[in-house]
Order: sequence, then structure tokens, then C-alpha cells
Amino acid sequence: MPAFALESRLDGAVGGKTATALAKAFGMHTVGDLLAHYPRRYARRGELTPISSLPVGEPVTIVAEVRRAGERRMQNRKGSLLEVVISDGQGELSLTFFNQSWRLKDLQPGRRGVFAGKVGEYRGAKQLAHPDYELFDDEETARLTAEANANLPIPIYPATGSIASWQLRKIIDLVLDGLGPVPDPLSDDLRRRDGLLDARTALERIHRPESEEQVDQARSTLRMHEAFVLQVALLQQRQSVRALSATRRPPGRLLAEFDASLPFLRTPDQVSVGDQIASDLVGAWPMNRLVQGEVGSGKTLVALRAMLQVAENGGQSALIAPTEVLAGQHLRSIARMLGPKLAPELMPTLLTGQMPAAERRRAALRTASGQARIVIGTHALLSESTTFADLGLVVVDEQHRFGVEQRESLRAKGAAPHALVLTATPIPRTVAMTVFGDLDVSTIRTMPEGRAGIQTFVAPLAEKPGWFARVWDRIAEEVSQGHQAFVVCAAIDAETSVKDDTADEPVAVVVGEAPRTRWGVAQVVDLLSRHPAFAQLRVAALHGKLPADEKDAIMQAFARGEIDVLVATTVVEVGVDVANASTMVILEADRFGVSQLHQLRGRVGRGAIAGLCLLVTEAPTGTPARERVEAVASTLDGFALAEVDLDLRGEGDVLGDAQSGARSSLRLLRVVTDADLIAEARVAAELVLEEDPALKAHPGLTGALERRLGMEERAALAKN
Repeated sequence: MPAFALESRLDGAVGGKTATALAKAFGMHTVGDLLAHYPRRYARRGELTPISSLPVGEPVTIVAEVRRAGERRMQNRKGSLLEVVISDGQGELSLTFFNQSWRLKDLQPGRRGVFAGKVGEYRGAKQLAHPDYELFDDEETARLTAEANANLPIPIYPATGSIASWQLRKIIDLVLDGLGPVPDPLSDDLRRRDGLLDARTALERIHRPESEEQVDQARSTLRMHEAFVLQVALLQQRQSVRALSATRRPPGRLLAEFDASLPFLRTPDQVSVGDQIASDLVGAWPMNRLVQGEVGSGKTLVALRAMLQVAENGGQSALIAPTEVLAGQHLRSIARMLGPKLAPELMPTLLTGQMPAAERRRAALRTASGQARIVIGTHALLSESTTFADLGLVVVDEQHRFGVEQRESLRAKGAAPHALVLTATPIPRTVAMTVFGDLDVSTIRTMPEGRAGIQTFVAPLAEKPGWFARVWDRIAEEVSQGHQAFVVCAAIDAETSVKDDTADEPVAVVVGEAPRTRWGVAQVVDLLSRHPAFAQLRVAALHGKLPADEKDAIMQAFARGEIDVLVATTVVEVGVDVANASTMVILEADRFGVSQLHQLRGRVGRGAIAGLCLLVTEAPTGTPARERVEAVASTLDGFALAEVDLDLRGEGDVLGDAQSGARSSLRLLRVVTDADLIAEARVAAELVLEEDPALKAHPGLTGALERRLGMEERAALAKN
């Protein structure tokens, strides 16, 4: 039989039917895809899994022993029911099979095996209905091989309802038996220095280990493969951007006039980051820079100065924002900062999908003719009908809300335009290295002077239910002093479970959260309409399902002080700037991520009025949900909170789905625990590319890059 390579198609290795099932269940198409489906844990033949800890409703794979088996006729329907009871020596679990009496000859008391299925409950007892199973050898054979097999780890794979873990093990065994030589992505020197295995041995030992030590060796090797290949890919992308020629955009009169008109001094960080960007804009290749900074640290100012530098010789800038509310806010803020002299010259123009047709046509015409040198919009900027005369700079605000594809389709509207990515969600060093390794990263840490700051408190309703009433009184007190308040909810309507999917990504359920949202915008507005302290107050609702012009009118009325209390979803998370707003109440705060909570509270305390943020939660003390809320109350340092967030949530959430391709498909690599390894891989990748930019002497690495980054992922990286 010819040997398989990692690039071989699965149907040639395992047959068409099995290949189709693997493609459908896991998206696997090649031998390499299958062998990169690593075990999530290992069991032992002599080990029994505690049945008491099995979660109801979850698919499980367990090692257990058959205690008894029996068959009976069913009363209300034709046929028989086979009931088998398995045990871990303490608890018991029932297996049920309909009309399958032939299984009795296998499922004899005393036999042990691997059982897989979804845990259900019947009359208070846990059970698996029609589970998959694989029994260990029969007693006679088992006695002969007991010593040899007793300590062999049994790989337990991530499985689905259609393909069980033991079936995956058999398929992988078959493929490993036919696998030929595997080229190594790591150099011999790097492997020797770190005591790593060759690639073929690492695959063999992670899938068919003879001891725990072999598993550890294999994981260490494959983690380094993952980190190293990813860093090489990111550095290659940086090289490819630097191979492009950019139009140089030197500063001139516009920037000088703008700086002279500023009524304040820029902070030291605003100056240094501004200098980095100014230098990038006159460089030989397109700028590709990420600017991270706290809410209100001046990222918009830094971006506007870059736009003025590009506009000096007629170049245009496009700023894409995730919501219509934020796009409108940016337009007003930029027009205000430019002032009556520069604004008419640069003609900042808004372009969104929900604008009236005639207004949108006018905006599109100003954009296509080059008359509008600053264009601000939402996804409407990406449409084929939107064209630019000379797109020189793309600014992406709150990049985590956009996929790589969307960012690229905007950049493609110009000839190698410069790119500036802004985020108010501080990024831990390891995430920056793993997700944004091809971008130059700048950080604004210092905050402008003259801000009164924010105090944050947890209102723990689990221990102090009476505080709920006090929260509403506190808002009324702030409004009586002439201030305004936000109330943020996790849903539009809790009773019909309407979420605001235009506002933000959903937050995963965490231990300590209530099973469903209790307070939506609709419920809070109803409550306040009947609250005596709010009888004279002006309350309005804002969420992403409202028409664009209505959202804009509400925000402008709030900014003018015509609304006292704004009840909203997280549509107000970014960019809403109302200096008179002093209070932020976040209901069911445990339903939001750490970074989200930090962003939300940044809406208050932006001027001379001190900010108050109340995080209302029913999560019990000691639960992860409560820990998140308390972490936010304990510090205003967004960079410290980013590390806490990463620690509490894990990188799966932090990386997010928007990071297309290799970046979100980490298998063994963990950005929290593997920080040193990622840094080491980065250095090693830089050395390899410095000595051999085309990787001519590294065929194993070239092959690994092609497998790891298929056509789609490669395109996605190139688009970033």
C-alpha cells in the first residue's frame, strides 16, 4: 500500500464514506487535518470515570464496567428494551437500547470498555440512550495482555453524535499505519536545543502513547510547531506588506493649522504615537499599525491627525465603525475638532446603510469625486457601489467587531493604502503577538488631564437584595443635581429573549449566571414608568433594532441634555461621549465580559463631573461570574483587566471568531500559559526569515505553512 503524506486526501486514506462523515463532523479534508485532531485527554484501562460528575445534557466518553444487563418487553409499544447498568464502583449509569437484544452476548457483567453518548435523565437517574461503546479484550485475552496494556493511555478525542471517540481512534490508527515520512517544520538545531521530537514521532506519540511521558514530549513538540509556524506566517505577512510601494504622505499646512488650533496640549503618549504614525506615512511601504489605548485616551485625535497628513495632497481617509451610533458620533466629534475653518475644506462625510437614498447618493458622489477627504461610515463603506478617488488611509475603529475579510474589502478600494487599527480593549502581550503579530503596536497609556475619574461599586443582590431599590434612588439623586445617567441591559426584551445582535458579540454563560436574562430595556423602561422618583424624569430607550435616524436623534437629544436617563443595550459601549453623564448602572453585570464592563463604564466621568458606576449582579460570591464583576470594580487599569480577562475567560473568547484562519484555530497552544514559548518561537522565526527569506532551505516549514494556512487562511492573513 502506498504511504500517505499529510497532504493526502482523506477519501484516499479512509474511504469515501468515512471521509464524508469526517468532513461533515469536523471539516477535515486531508490526512494532516485528521492527525491534527488531537486527544483532549487520556484514560486508562484500569481507571473508572466518576459517574457522579457527568453533566446532564453533555456528550461524554467514559471508561466503566458492566454490572448487569437484562431485556424486557415494552408495555406501550412493540419490541424490547435492553437495559445495561455500568458502574465506576460507586455510582451507576444506565444504558438503554431498543430492539437490540444481540448486544447481550457482548455486554456481560465484568466487561470493561469505553462508552460514549449524551447524558440524559430518566426518573432521576442518569442514563445514555443508544451509546457507542468499545469493549476491552475478552477475559482470556485480557489476562494474557493485561500487564502489557494496563498502563497504556487510551486517547479520548473531541467527538460528535455521529462519530464517537473510539471510532476516531480506529480511523487514526489506520492512517498512522499507512503514514510515510513527515517533513519537520523545525530545524535540527532548534529541535536539539529544546529537546523536541521529530515530527513523525510526535504524531505517533500523541495518538498512540505508551506512557504519560510520551504524551508530554509529543505535546511540547507540537505546541512549538504551532507557535513557530504561526509566527513565521505572521512575519511573512509583514514582509509582504513591506514589499508593496506606498504613496508618501508628508505633513503640511493642514496639520500645522489643526495643531495650532488645539485648545489643549497633547499628552506625551499622544505625541509619541503621533510621531510614529507621521513617520509611517512617509515610509516606503504601507503603514500597518495598531493603536491601543483606554477609553478617552485620545485615539480619535491621533487618527484625525493622520487623516490630515493624508489629506494634504488630496488623499482620502475612510474610517469604518461597528455601529451607526458610533459612526454618527465620530462624524460630529471630527467636525467639531476640525472647526469652522478646516471642516468645510475636508468635508467630513457620513455614509451608512440606513441613510435616506437621496442623502446616501450625495455622500457617495462626494466620496467618489474626492471632494470628501474624510469619509466615516459603517459596513456601507464596503459595498461595491462605494468608490474613492484616492484612498490613502483606512482607519478601523474597534477592530474586534470586524472580520479580516471586511477590513480587506475596504483596503482594496485604494492602491496599497496605509492602515490604522484602533482598539480601546487593551490587548495582553501574548495575544498581541499571536493575533496581531504582523502589525506594529503602539500604546497610549497617559490620560488627558481634567478628568474627574470614576468610582465603581458592586451591588451584590444575592447577599443584599434591598440594594436594588437603592440603585434607582441613587440615579434619581444624581439627576436632581443636574446630571444624566445610563442604564445598560443585556437584552432588548428579557421576556421574549430579544438580544441586541447589532450591539455586541454574545457573552458565553459562566458559572454563577442566572439561566436567563431578567432585565431587558423593555422591562426597565416599564419599571421606571411606575417608579415615583422617576415621575418627573425624562427616560428614553436605545437599542440596535431602532431605525438609524431614531437612534441618532435619541443620542443627540441625550448629548444636548434633553434626556435624563438613557436605558440601552451595549450599543452605547463605544464612542458615546456625553460629558454631563455621571452615572452608569449595568444590570446583570455578570453577563458581560471584563473588557466590555470596562468599556461601558468609560462612558461616564469623561469631564469635570466625577463618574459613578454600579455593577448590579445576582451572581453568588466565589463564582467565576462574580469574580469578573469584582475584578472590574477593583481597578481602572484596562491593561491589568485585559490580563484578568484572559485568565478568567481563556483565549478562545479573547481571540474571537473575527480573527480568521490560523489565528483562531489554536489546537494545543494556549496564549495564557505558553507566553514564553510564543516569545521564543517569535525570535526563532525572525532568525530563520532573516537568513532565508524565501525558506528555500526549509522545505518542511514551507509544507507546514501550506497545510496550516490553506488558501483561505493565507488569503485572510494577507488581508489583515
